Order: sequence, then structure tokens, then C-alpha cells
Amino acid sequence: MPHHYHATHDQPGHGHDEDVPEEFKFTQEFWDDRYGSAGRLWSGQPNAQLVEQVSGLEPGEALDAGCGEGGDAIWLAGQGWTVTAVDVSQVALDRGAAAAAAAGDTVAGRIRWQREDLLTWVPEPGRYGLVSAQYMHLPLEMFGDFLARLGAAVRPGGTLLVVGHHPDDLHANVGRHGPAHRFVLAEQLAADLDQKSWEVVVADAFDRPARDLDGQSVNVRDTVLRAVRRA
Repeated sequence: MPHHYHATHDQPGHGHDEDVPEEFKFTQEFWDDRYGSAGRLWSGQPNAQLVEQVSGLEPGEALDAGCGEGGDAIWLAGQGWTVTAVDVSQVALDRGAAAAAAAGDTVAGRIRWQREDLLTWVPEPGRYGLVSAQYMHLPLEMFGDFLARLGAAVRPGGTLLVVGHHPDDLHANVGRHGPAHRFVLAEQLAADLDQKSWEVVVADAFDRPARDLDGQSVNVRDTVLRAVRRA
């Protein structure tokens, strides 16, 4: 699950394990080992595009798919959302739960941490007012099924939010690796949605500041799909 299957917060110095067999990157063993070898893998802050896109929504029940160490889930709970935070790594979930506890009982009490393999897990259909997947860069042959399962979990009137790295970042010194088609454009994701069932609110790319692998200030690009399930 390195930027192929995980909610992430950019942090220079962590590579993409290019020498690891591709099929192993989607396992609990891989991610438990990766989290266990670092004090904190990600920043602990919520992803910028999540904050930008969700801040105006009325809180309800949210699914954070690929929650990692819980930065997004904790932020959502602080905004009043009741969050199901799902990840393949138990180490990440334990860290998230500890960080939520440190944020106080109100925040911690709004989050349920759940270990699942997101390659196959089917969330409850029609349950969530928000389903968020941040930087889940699956192999292309898996992504359509993943998106369909997440979309089915959104209740009528609810929001599907999918954020990814833009393929332009492959040419920057920020540690992106893999084939360009792995970094799916928001317009492509929007085209895969049934227009009778979804209203696409945002399908675009946005710049944000980051640090490159040498610690220099750079702009990176995110692709953002935000869509509302029609009633």
C-alpha cells in the first residue's frame, strides 16, 4: 500500500520500496513491517484536499478507507463526524487509536478502528454520508472494483471523495514511482461514474505546497473527485 494502496501524508525520506514484489505491497505483513520500522510514517495532519472539500459538509457518518495512522479520521471526528477508519495494518490502526485517545474522549469516541483488506472488503451499502479514499493508488485492473464498492457505500445525498497524486508528480523529486496510468486523473474517475446516480461536483487537479526529497519547497498536484449520490 505505498501510494499504491494507502492514505498518505507527504513526508520526504520514505521511498516506495521499488524492489519489493508488487503483490507483497498489498499485504498486512508489508504495512505492519513498514509502520513498525518508523516512529511515525506520515505527518499526523489531515490531508489538505480532504479539509478543503469536506469543511462545508454537514457531519454524519464517514468511512475513511485506508486510514493509516488516523490523521484524517481524527480531523473528521473533531468536526463532528462519526468515523469508521479502515486499514490493512493493525500497527497503523493502533497508532491511530492512540493518537485519537490523546485528542480526548470526544474525538476518540467518534472513531471505530477496523482492520480490513481493502482489495476485497465490501462496506455496508448505502450507509455513509461521506466515503473518503486518499491516495489509494491500486493497480489499474483493481481500481474500478474498488471504486464501485466505495461508491455503493455512499447513502443518497452523501459524498464520495477520491484524492490521488497527479501523474505530473512523476517528474518531480518527490518520490513518486510507477507507471503513469496508476495515477488516475479525476476526469477519468468521473467518467466511470453512472451519471444517473451521481452528480460530479469536482473533477479537477489542484496544486499544494510540499517538500521534495532534498527538503526543498515545491508544488505538487492532486487529482480530486468529489461526487454526490443522487437521491
